Amino acid sequence: MKRILFSFAFAAMLWSCKTGSTATATTSKQEVSVSINLIDVKDDKVLVTVTTPKINTDEVTYSIPKIVPGTYTEDNYGKYIEDVKAFDAKGALLSVTKKDDNNWTIKNAKALRTITYLVNDTYDTENGKGFGKEDVFSPAGTNIDAGVNFMINMHGFVGYFLDKIDLPYKVTISHPETLWGATSMIDLDTTATTDVFITSRYAELVENPVMYAKPDYTTFTVDGMDILIGVYSPTGKVTAESITPEMKTMMTAQKTFLGKINANKKYSVLLYLSTMAQTDAKGFGALEHPTATTVVLPEMLPKEELVKSMKDVVSHEFFHIVTPLTIHSKEIQYFDYNAPKMSEHLWLYEGVTEYFANLFQINQGLIDETEFYSRIAEKIEHAKKLNDTMPFTTMSANVLVAPYKDQYLNVYEKGALIGMCIDIIIREKSNGERGILDMMHQLANEYGVSKPFNDNELFAKITELTYPEVGAFLTQYVSGPTPIPYETYLGKVGVTKAMEKAPGNVFLKGQMPYITVNPNTKEISVIPSSESIDFYKNLGLKGGDIIVAINEKPYSLDNIYEMISESQNWKENDAITLKIKRDGKEQTIKGKVKLPYEEKEGLKATDATKTTLKNTWLKG
Repeated sequence: MKRILFSFAFAAMLWSCKTGSTATATTSKQEVSVSINLIDVKDDKVLVTVTTPKINTDEVTYSIPKIVPGTYTEDNYGKYIEDVKAFDAKGALLSVTKKDDNNWTIKNAKALRTITYLVNDTYDTENGKGFGKEDVFSPAGTNIDAGVNFMINMHGFVGYFLDKIDLPYKVTISHPETLWGATSMIDLDTTATTDVFITSRYAELVENPVMYAKPDYTTFTVDGMDILIGVYSPTGKVTAESITPEMKTMMTAQKTFLGKINANKKYSVLLYLSTMAQTDAKGFGALEHPTATTVVLPEMLPKEELVKSMKDVVSHEFFHIVTPLTIHSKEIQYFDYNAPKMSEHLWLYEGVTEYFANLFQINQGLIDETEFYSRIAEKIEHAKKLNDTMPFTTMSANVLVAPYKDQYLNVYEKGALIGMCIDIIIREKSNGERGILDMMHQLANEYGVSKPFNDNELFAKITELTYPEVGAFLTQYVSGPTPIPYETYLGKVGVTKAMEKAPGNVFLKGQMPYITVNPNTKEISVIPSSESIDFYKNLGLKGGDIIVAINEKPYSLDNIYEMISESQNWKENDAITLKIKRDGKEQTIKGKVKLPYEEKEGLKATDATKTTLKNTWLKG
């Protein structure tokens, strides 16, 4: 799972990710049969009917997940289930008792034949407060918008009997003819209003999301992998076709970077764009599965920002194909949806994945060295603001509880830097011939999709496959409390700290805004303290001036994100025209952009004697 926090003065955007597996047909008679009715939606609730296999006990418990692999929060999906009823073969009611948020006990279970219940969606309840604030993360959540859109993350609709969890599941979904289900599963029904999916077991089912919407999708093939891009855009502003070229370029580069480690035949990207209305999704980001990624982003994003965001989150999710989808511990292989035991190795699952999501871009020429170093420097800065002495393995194993869960976001910062340091150590010891990707290839060959490792044996196996120095690093800096001396490892490839002047944004500095908004009129105005900032001083802007338009484009609270985003592309001395309102009168100001600059610590390649090793690190 990946969660990235973007702090703006007017909105906080939180992003993430998760794990899963493809659907295959089965002919077994013993199965759990599920019907989901998306046609007769009443009061924003969907009816689910479960036809059960034969139960051999007097009492049985039907469970909905408390947590799903990769989300690292207890979301209690059972809270969105109501009116659970159980019936025998003649339609007589059986006794049902709700044990807790996620479990229902049924008596006289030997006579049980069907269970029915109603499902509420999670999007309606999101408050937008972000990670750890009780919201179900949107890409792992559910949406019910009758006749328009359904986001079907199966763990929000379908449950399990613990002793039947490895039986095949047959799921029949009835839906309006105008809606089409984007998924990596194979629809075994040819009619226009019914889809039938069969998976080998429950774990496979919950890893295969389906998004129903008006058909808007593209398909293409990359190195033998069929890729589907499915989009739901409420206003039609974004289409699958409009983002496909960038997605194809990125995923082609990823497949080239990974090489033989990936053999998937199909992959789907399901993009849900939110209006950010009160009852719409507010947890932005993505959730990974073996053959799919669910992505939720604001529809209001400008095209450039949307594509940039898609590249960021989808590239991260796609690399989860390596870990934990191929390389993982027993805690993940035998995941308990209601009493989970977490693995120690988030540095591997999330950290190395995030490192690959950045390394492949410099490796494949999508970004230059300056941009790559800037990203690494940013991660070092962010990591130091979190608990730098909390052992990473301890945090990982206890990530569901405080104080460890408060450090989860470090998996994308320090976790990625751990991957970087291991990569550099292996490059140095092998004279540039091998790196961390080679290590992951070896681990994939040693273990694999169906062969998990023991948590406490992984460090020894990695040391055996690489070098004693890698083992020493893992012991001291990953399972130990010692902060990592990043300068030492970057120095091995000739990269050192360097102070640099960087242009800032003209509308905010960090979390400090230079502008404000009147919530009643939606007007954007200059804060008085901003008058001394070069941009405002050069144009003669004063506190209280209302910004009506910039370069003839009107702005208000409704599109303030676009204004901030577009300003990031402004260059020093660009011509600019502002229409403002001062003392109730409109006037036009013409001038040039003067960007605010600030000195910050960055990274730069300074040792020419290390150039060869540096190049093998970045280019392989």
